[in-house]
Amino acid sequence: MNFSTDHLNGFRSYLQLEKNLSKNSVEAYLTDVKHLHQYLSVANNDIEIREISLEILQNYLHWLSDFGISARTQARNVSSIKSFFQYLTYSGTIDTNPGTLLESPKLGRKLPVVLTVHEIDKVVAAIDLSKPEGHRNKAIIETLYGCGLRVSELIHLRLSDIYASEGFIKVSGKGSKERLVPIGQTALREIDFYLQNSRNHLQVTKSAANILFLNRRGKGLSRVMIFTIIKELALKAEIHKKISPHTFRHSFATHLIEGGADLRAVQEMLGHESILTTEIYTHLDREFLRQSIIEHHPRK
Repeated sequence: MNFSTDHLNGFRSYLQLEKNLSKNSVEAYLTDVKHLHQYLSVANNDIEIREISLEILQNYLHWLSDFGISARTQARNVSSIKSFFQYLTYSGTIDTNPGTLLESPKLGRKLPVVLTVHEIDKVVAAIDLSKPEGHRNKAIIETLYGCGLRVSELIHLRLSDIYASEGFIKVSGKGSKERLVPIGQTALREIDFYLQNSRNHLQVTKSAANILFLNRRGKGLSRVMIFTIIKELALKAEIHKKISPHTFRHSFATHLIEGGADLRAVQEMLGHESILTTEIYTHLDREFLRQSIIEHHPRK
């Protein structure tokens, strides 16, 4: 049994063009399909693609579960497999999609870690502004929290994406979808200070000329660098929660919902395709209220 290079390359194009998935999602789906291929090569060596049945795919998923793969990863595998066989049907390689009736494992809704406003202030206060990168890091934190950006959106933010007088930034999100996000005066002030007092002194490389946040060599920052900055600041601020750049996005949304913001408006600002994704922040808000009752009500 063999998923040919043509199958995989065609699937890649299908995910990029038809599904409009991000680069990371495309690579994850391809990896899942390659793992399925490895399994079938051992368990069903002589099988042809047209002979792969629902039962065979279910056996593979049971094997993943027995192997200790998490429910969330299993669910992504189901999505990857369904999409792959959908592509094979679409391209005429097979007549019917054996993965149509595959069921994903039920996922418990895990509430994300959120910082309080006080904790965010502590992180900002932990930044050493005497260091060359200090004002850049402060601008990064204020932009992450002030606009609810994904880390990939932050590192690709361009100078030409900032419309300071209008109070908006243009963000290129998942699947290269663009959206306008309001940006507050605090973040704009820190960005302006960084531009005037830090970035202007760098030897900026040609490829990074339009990139907002740069390293000391005048190149764009990596995702890993943003994670490192936040990890070090959390340590200095004595924040004991397990946080990442995405924590500031969660905090942005949660604080908006707690303040009474419209759910549709928050969905638009976050760039969520489905409002169901945004609704988790209403659960966080209810959890916040529940915890407040537990801590403060005399009949707790």
